[in-house]
Amino acid sequence: MSYRLCVIPGDGIGQEVVPVAVGALQLLLPDLQVEHAEAGWDCFQRHGQAVPEATLECMRACGAGLFGAVSSPLQPVSGYRSAILTLRQRLGLNVNLRPVRSWPGVSPRDDVDLLILRENSEGLYSGREQMLGSGHAMAERHITASASEALAQRAIDVMGLRAVERITLVHKANVLPLTCGLFRDRCRAVLAAADLENKVDERLVDVAALQLVAEPQRFDLLLTTNLFGDILSDLACHWSGGLGLAPSLNWGQGIALAEPVHGSAPDIVGSGRANPLAAVLSAALLLRFHWSRPELADQLEAAVSRVLAHHAGEDLGTATLQRLEQSLLQQLTHPQQD
Repeated sequence: MSYRLCVIPGDGIGQEVVPVAVGALQLLLPDLQVEHAEAGWDCFQRHGQAVPEATLECMRACGAGLFGAVSSPLQPVSGYRSAILTLRQRLGLNVNLRPVRSWPGVSPRDDVDLLILRENSEGLYSGREQMLGSGHAMAERHITASASEALAQRAIDVMGLRAVERITLVHKANVLPLTCGLFRDRCRAVLAAADLENKVDERLVDVAALQLVAEPQRFDLLLTTNLFGDILSDLACHWSGGLGLAPSLNWGQGIALAEPVHGSAPDIVGSGRANPLAAVLSAALLLRFHWSRPELADQLEAAVSRVLAHHAGEDLGTATLQRLEQSLLQQLTHPQQD
């Protein structure tokens, strides 16, 4: 099998962390073909497009991508739309996968290992807003049966790659019975058809938030809507050491875009504080879930674990990037050494 990767560093610290992840992938996949593309706020300022058509074509041709980070203005800018939302929607990346697990030296507890699967294309997060008059704005929340069913089906796919004891549907159907109710019911129907009803339970989103803080080890696989999943996964990543160790995978049919969650962090660009390990772990998600190379994903994640264990308490930013990269690559080539 040939492997092709569309590399989109994006804005801010994306330019600093993505090369480390690409280097790790190239060590594991020596024949990896790497192509470079542009997207983000800086791209918009240069070309008038946050995501040029050439970038979409590169992603479709490669089938796999690694995106660094995106900056977005806090005020409306004519012609600009978030690059990552555009990539998700134009490429049909309708599921977002966020693992949260304990890591040595950085995690507050050692017994967390959960996945959050979030619908990635609709809900409030899809950004459909309008002004209805002076001092009156409205955002639309769209939930469809097809997107909810696709999310549940992807959960079944995940169960083929990971032992799952419990599936938790997270919603707010007591207040939003039409939209959250539709989401819950269609997910339940798909899971029941797969004879998984006995593994399914439910949580209201506020209760799930409390329990992710108090007892994260109780969760295994969570399914939820777009905005709820965005917030809960950022909350839960506290247990894996924070945003600097938070990977994600935007997952479609035959196409996937790995993306560290930390954002562009313009306040630390060039400061040497950007941690590249979230980008490295995002690359591991490509290996595991898109390229179906779980043995290589295991090797890469084990190397990250050893790096963290050996450098506990040290600054994991780009000030120590060369040493971290050398250590990571050494562990990958000699996986039995400590």
